[in-house]
Amino acid sequence: MRRLIIRTAKISGVALVCMIAFLAYLKVSGNFHAITPGQAYRAAQMGPEKLVEWTAEHGIASVLNLRGENEGTDWYDAEVATADKLGITHINFRMSASQELTGPEAQQLIQIMRDAPKPMLIHCQAGADRTGLAAALYVAGIEGGSELSAEWQLSPRYGHIGIPWISAAWPMDETWERIEPWLGYPRS
Repeated sequence: MRRLIIRTAKISGVALVCMIAFLAYLKVSGNFHAITPGQAYRAAQMGPEKLVEWTAEHGIASVLNLRGENEGTDWYDAEVATADKLGITHINFRMSASQELTGPEAQQLIQIMRDAPKPMLIHCQAGADRTGLAAALYVAGIEGGSELSAEWQLSPRYGHIGIPWISAAWPMDETWERIEPWLGYPRS
């Protein structure tokens, strides 16, 4: 029995180290990923250098900031100034990972993403939770993708950990489950 406990502790330790290393990688990489190549990308909060780099590499035409307007903060002012310098449309849509979106808010977000110049870059602070829900809405509401491909945007692959009553970002999963039927998916 003691051997089993020691082996389980070792395996758990290795798994924890791997998870921490993966989350560190997401942080260092900017959590940048294509939602739909050439149309929509997702990322964590980036500095001006990354916005310039990603614009050069992917032709970014608009930035959708899910943290909302934060005039007077260094990150926000730098992002707006860089977008302006690059001729990129900058759009603010404030949402919180710890609060569900209402149906009208989700519809407004889909409309903003539909109307935004493409390719567009969607970001929040970590690029995992709010950005995950927005990316799922993009896949479902704009691209007409499958339920599975939309739900995949809210996954640990991007740093999203949605665990009921434990994760502060669980409202993103709750929002998705609630609005799936009006996106044409069966209630799960």
